[in-house]
Amino acid sequence: MTRKVPSQPDRGVVLYRPGERCYARSHERATHLAIAHRLAALKGFASVEEFDPARRYDDPVYVLPSDTLIGLEAASALGIRGEHDLFGGVVPHAFVATKAITHPLVEPDAVAPAGWSIDMGRRVENVVLPGFTAFTPEDARLAGRRLLDRGPVRVKPVRETGGRGQAVARDDAELTAVLDAVDPTELSQCGLVLEEDLGDVTTFSVGQVRVGDLVATYYGTQRLTADNGGKAVYGGSDLTVWRGGFDTVLGLELPEPARLAVMQACAYDEAATACFPGFFASRRNYDVVQGLDSRGRRRSGVLEQSWRIGGASGAEIAALEAFRRDPALPAVRATCVEAYGEDATPPPEATVDFRGTDERVGFITKYTLVERVDAG
Repeated sequence: MTRKVPSQPDRGVVLYRPGERCYARSHERATHLAIAHRLAALKGFASVEEFDPARRYDDPVYVLPSDTLIGLEAASALGIRGEHDLFGGVVPHAFVATKAITHPLVEPDAVAPAGWSIDMGRRVENVVLPGFTAFTPEDARLAGRRLLDRGPVRVKPVRETGGRGQAVARDDAELTAVLDAVDPTELSQCGLVLEEDLGDVTTFSVGQVRVGDLVATYYGTQRLTADNGGKAVYGGSDLTVWRGGFDTVLGLELPEPARLAVMQACAYDEAATACFPGFFASRRNYDVVQGLDSRGRRRSGVLEQSWRIGGASGAEIAALEAFRRDPALPAVRATCVEAYGEDATPPPEATVDFRGTDERVGFITKYTLVERVDAG
């Protein structure tokens, strides 16, 4: 049985790029536009449009931002009061939307931005890898040298995605070279993460999405693929998605690595909610890495959060569409694929969000697949 959504002709989905940011890649804009149309159908809305800065949005809208929104005031100006008004999230300070909140400062009195939460580091200590966040060159060097006692150190810009801009230091000389290359303005304004580096890794995606009366929670793994230049890049995610919240998923018989990843993501989510008043999100995604440390011990920890439309959002929306079509359906397997080259042809049953030539990455195809699974 398919449940129809009542039409709401006076409402629409608005695509919004905070700060008038232009999309770095045309395939991103096309994908966001395709997802906006799918969200409109899920919500029963009549239109999809780009944000118009000259217009006052008195009419109710549903906003699809390209990034996490910064500040309750900015969100309110768009008519956003809570998680039912957007696909994404709102945070009280810019650093809260980045990897910076995953780790504590190297010292309690180290330099940090206004709004920094010391309690966040304490709350997530057991669900993240050993690491620190630094906002000065001195603190970054101190943090790196402490971590080198454990083994190689991964140095990560806090605003980059997909592993871009990261470097691994194996000794003090390498650490110095990596830190000397960091832009001091970026460091002071945004911060830098230094954490234990793992080998033989698997990266889990754990998340939850809420659109209207639909709530779906998932775990899955990410895949790498070769881009048009032969470089290993994100190639998609394979998700198992259940109707309901985190408690529904944790009540199931899960493989132990997946259960650990979900539990760690839940703890991180609860900590962020408690430590940063004003934060809310309808799209919550957490990357959890599992691998071996330098001594061969297995480690697991949350790497970062995403409270905005992301690479797995096509699969998330596909799952919600399946749950809308069949109210009795408890679970699905949803796959999103990013494939490079013209030979990568999507199967007939796929929902294609983009297929064409992007000015920066070349020919790319982005599509999603969904199938029913046994939820037991």
